[in-house]
Amino acid sequence: MPNRSESESESRKLLKRLRDTLAEESEGQERLDHITTIIASSMQTEVCSIYLFRDPETLELCATEGLNPAAVHQTRMRLGEGLVGRVARLGQNINAADAPSTRGFRYMPETGEEIYSSFLGVPIQRLGDKLGVLVVQSKEARGYTDDEVYGLEVVAMVLAEMTELGAFVDDSAALSARHQHPVMVRGTVGQEGTAEGHVWLHEPRVVVTNPVAEDTQAEIARLNDAIRQLQVSVDDMLGSAGIADKDQRDVLETYRMFAHSRGWIRRMCENIERGLSAEAAVEKEQSSARTRLQSASDAYIRERMHDLDDLSRRLLRILTGQGSETGAEMPADPILVARDIGPGDLLDYGRTLKGIVLEGGSVGSHAAIIARALAIPLVIHADHITTEALNGDHIMLDGEQGIVHLRPEENIAAAFRDKMAMQAQAQERYASLRDKPATTLCGTTVSLTMNAGLMADLPSLAGSGAEGVGLFRTELQFLANRSMPRRGDLAKLYSRVMDAAQGKPVVFRTLDIGSDKVLPYMKRPDEPNPALGWRAIRVGLDKKGVMRMQLQALIRATAGRTLDVMFPFIAQLDEFRAARDILDREIERERRLGHTLPTQIRVGAMLETPSMVFAPDAFFEEADFISIGGNDLKQFFFAADRENERVRRRYDTLNISFLNALQMIVDRCHAFGTPLSFCGEDAGRPLEALCLAAIGLRALSMRPASIGPVKNLLRRVDIGEAREVIETARHSRQQSVREPINLWLTEMLTRT
Repeated sequence: MPNRSESESESRKLLKRLRDTLAEESEGQERLDHITTIIASSMQTEVCSIYLFRDPETLELCATEGLNPAAVHQTRMRLGEGLVGRVARLGQNINAADAPSTRGFRYMPETGEEIYSSFLGVPIQRLGDKLGVLVVQSKEARGYTDDEVYGLEVVAMVLAEMTELGAFVDDSAALSARHQHPVMVRGTVGQEGTAEGHVWLHEPRVVVTNPVAEDTQAEIARLNDAIRQLQVSVDDMLGSAGIADKDQRDVLETYRMFAHSRGWIRRMCENIERGLSAEAAVEKEQSSARTRLQSASDAYIRERMHDLDDLSRRLLRILTGQGSETGAEMPADPILVARDIGPGDLLDYGRTLKGIVLEGGSVGSHAAIIARALAIPLVIHADHITTEALNGDHIMLDGEQGIVHLRPEENIAAAFRDKMAMQAQAQERYASLRDKPATTLCGTTVSLTMNAGLMADLPSLAGSGAEGVGLFRTELQFLANRSMPRRGDLAKLYSRVMDAAQGKPVVFRTLDIGSDKVLPYMKRPDEPNPALGWRAIRVGLDKKGVMRMQLQALIRATAGRTLDVMFPFIAQLDEFRAARDILDREIERERRLGHTLPTQIRVGAMLETPSMVFAPDAFFEEADFISIGGNDLKQFFFAADRENERVRRRYDTLNISFLNALQMIVDRCHAFGTPLSFCGEDAGRPLEALCLAAIGLRALSMRPASIGPVKNLLRRVDIGEAREVIETARHSRQQSVREPINLWLTEMLTRT
């Protein structure tokens, strides 16, 4: 076996041969064929094959040296099928001396591979984006050495870069048209609404155009210069943060420790010595670190992967000059496109954004919460949008259906604009109802309030016609900061919120964190199911210091006014009593300190778990008011994760069984005279709102933009008739009332 320096020299030779091949004027297939020949020759193996994804679930043999040439573009396999499929699915290498006896092996007779024993497969991927698999095989039954594995990993990384750059596209016209042709991406609705504008990439992906080092020493010098710049910027950030809290400072100290890590720097330098450019060396180490940290059992260690990702991206931007340093100007009508984004960054953009499109995210993520608060249309799970989009591209997003049109054709754009114009006309009609009550034809009045979480939301109170704030999410101030907010700052904010409400009621929900809302300065617990874990009131009762501080801020902010405070995610009576006891103690403490107290305090609870539908009567007697948290109650009622697209759309809010559960809550609150409201996405959907009112709910809280459509429908119907339709459906063995209520509504509106 060659020694290390000889092996490294061979790696550099191979990379240079690859670079020369990629620089040649040739078609994509010819390039692929030449690459497999070079790799097989350099590694002294009989076979080298390249498999690329044709769709997210299918791999295709695209080039080979050693297997049957007739199998190229004919042999395909599903993700996870055979050893090649397993490499792709797991994103990990498989090194087998005796491939046929290895678990998962699948014999493909058309390739003629039966005579080859050894198998080494490595994923062709770029920072988690799966592009294909690179394979070498030999007749000799042997395991490949660490140096050989490393060499093939480096080659696979280069292939990934070149695949993304379109180096293997046969049609030169198609290649030149990349980032020019129309693209439609179907994602998931994060926040409803439509928007047209131009792309603004948040931290655009750095493109490594030359992955091969021309001069090793020069590349190492470039890397060291960039690292010094990075370290200075990180040291300055920590020094100016002014954080006293030990836990929060530890997080930033860990971040700085990574930036100064000798091991991290050494591994990148070793990558350069093996033939990579400085940029490619950073990406190689970033990918390796992701693999190591993702497999860690400790959730805190896995979270540090985000620190390393951020440092690597910063380092790449310094090396390439790409990103914010390019001087690109944000368009006047920006639609933000990103892999993901934190709440702080999103708040920095604020209402300048027309829309947001994310590759990641979730319906309950920080970004979705902020987008709803700012009433910005949001589409999440838009696969590969950051690869397809360029700054300045024309883009249209339909937050009603979760569809994004990138560089749309004119007929698509015209149809989209017609839809936006119709929505604008409808909003004008709703504006005329702003100061009118949501009173039905039968004389029933439903109170419509708005959800909020930022000072920027409060102007919508007057504009939307909301009768108050039915839910003020206090966690946004905690999520958007790098450190714990101070009591005095929170008190000032809550006071400004009440000032802006101008006497209208504001219901403050105490800190609702956990699940997918994780504070950046709090260690995230390792939980198999966070939605059912340590969250909301459970955190508050365990971390009483944080809860007490927030309650003190609320008491001081509402001095001389009414304080409406609501505890989230109550699952049993004792939790409500314990939380109320903490509040009572803080009120007494504020009294002793001589602070002015609220004139009235109303203490409520969010009913979000099925357990509280059947709670003891004492719960309904002791709570001053109850708000149904529709989003969580629905997912727990149907055992369907609302983040899971495969299951969440199977279950209907207007399902008879769910309406029966809501009816039970309505009846129990009515029996004890306890005010009840419904808060959640369904409250803002006119048909659902109509049914909620029909079963007895008289207060609904929703996003401001939904108040007009809901009020418009309620004022045109008799909910007594709607209730009869629901009752008939209940006794006719139907699963949902949606179809009969829709039919009734259509006939009724046609008559009028």
